[in-house]
Amino acid sequence: MGLFDRLFGRRVDDSATAPQAPPSRRRATQDSEPAFAIIDVETTGLSPRADRVLELAIVHVDVQGRVVDEWATRFNPEGPVGATHIHGIRDADVANSPVFRDLASTVASRLAGLPVAAHNASFDMAFLRAEFESAGWDAPSIPSFCTLHASHHYLPNLARRRLADCCWATGVTLDNAHSALGDARATAGLLSRYIEGYGGAEVHADLLTLPAQARAVAWPAGPTRRPTPRQRAANRPINSRPIRFTPARPKHPPLIKRLTALSLLEVVDEGAPEGTMAYLETLLDCLEDGELSDTESAQLADLIAVYSLSDADVAATHRACLLALAHRALDDGHVSHEERAELHSLADLLAVPRTAVLETIKHADAARAARMSAGLLPLPATWAHGEPLRVGDKVAFTGCDETQREQLEKRAEELGVRLMGNISRLSAMLVTDGSFAGGKLAKATEVGTRIVHPDVFEVLLTHLQPASLRAKAQSMPLPQLAVGASSGDPSTTIDSVSSAPPAQIRAWAAANGYSIGVRGRLPIEVVEAFSAATV
Repeated sequence: MGLFDRLFGRRVDDSATAPQAPPSRRRATQDSEPAFAIIDVETTGLSPRADRVLELAIVHVDVQGRVVDEWATRFNPEGPVGATHIHGIRDADVANSPVFRDLASTVASRLAGLPVAAHNASFDMAFLRAEFESAGWDAPSIPSFCTLHASHHYLPNLARRRLADCCWATGVTLDNAHSALGDARATAGLLSRYIEGYGGAEVHADLLTLPAQARAVAWPAGPTRRPTPRQRAANRPINSRPIRFTPARPKHPPLIKRLTALSLLEVVDEGAPEGTMAYLETLLDCLEDGELSDTESAQLADLIAVYSLSDADVAATHRACLLALAHRALDDGHVSHEERAELHSLADLLAVPRTAVLETIKHADAARAARMSAGLLPLPATWAHGEPLRVGDKVAFTGCDETQREQLEKRAEELGVRLMGNISRLSAMLVTDGSFAGGKLAKATEVGTRIVHPDVFEVLLTHLQPASLRAKAQSMPLPQLAVGASSGDPSTTIDSVSSAPPAQIRAWAAANGYSIGVRGRLPIEVVEAFSAATV
């Protein structure tokens, strides 16, 4: 029985499944039934409490992810449009547009009876709920599917999980980046890949259950009270001077270069709860230009409530982010004075004690001195233990003789091997004598982490090798990624493509002095420069 049968209890005509165009633009036959409403919003800012929806797109797709119909509109936000450099919308563009309450019934009719899908669905849904509420509607709780959260199921090795990253990984064309309709079409293509079971993954369970849940949701026929004017949140600064945590003119490559290249998996390894990934993506985007304004800080605080994160979750995420960045700064074995100052400034912004940075740097300096005294000789000609252990490798222990384990852990830390309390896809190996089959061993088996005996680890440690350069990209197919224009109308499309991950291009751009402050978009000149430099 196919996915359509499980959702609707009958079969779809096979003739309707033949692809007619790329996944994000395929059209279903006219008799196909919508199964999901893909939504995307462009907003005046990040806070559903204080900001407004500028543009909304709703794309209906059938059970196979093919587009049934599309609808998009702009709204007058009854105030400033916000970051035109991101969404490309000027005040004059929406001066004569309808306000949300004028089209609330149209929006409701396009959502009724369908589950919603979006990339970072909590964000989009929070804005829609706020707009319905201010329009006098008691909108129901709508079953939703988040393609960002589902990317952990279908794309477990992805370094970053913005829409552009997920589209690149799955071969979905992303045109008109940061227009609501362009992003909604791309999300529809991504959902289609998920429905197909991308990478051999099982179809996500929510894709099977949400349609029935949505059909049972009752929508009101109209507003139940008078509209309430949206007010700017109390104490919300209208304009604020950003706090820069990177030097205006650094003598050395700025820490921001490493922040752009940071992988979410690195932050998770440092203790960030996995449920904070959507918040973490937004946080990294806000920090990417080396500044954090009071407005951005206040908006991030509002998003914490949207994502239902506890104080402990946020504290752990901020600390993990800072530590992951500190370890990036330590990759070359030295933390410059400028990098140290940037880490301290960032610690203050994230409310992380500076002692966390100091301890990390102190530990790394001691390890560097120990490595220098140890010699790090080349591998012997008779080496028979495969890939050597390297400085900076992440290693976890489970089981083992207690005395031997303590000795190995102490020596490993002294030499700059990173001891972790968990196993992830970034772990180099798990050390175990097989006496205990717990969660670490199960995880290592699941993700393919190398498993070695303590005696073998002792040999590997004796012949520790220098750190290797970080891999520039994950091992996965290299589809083409359409890239949006750098200025003017963001709906403009170009023919330039790149086979490199967006995160890799952004990291290269940051390291070479290119401006990449527009969140999620890759300016054409940056892509062309990257392509020319890496041929």
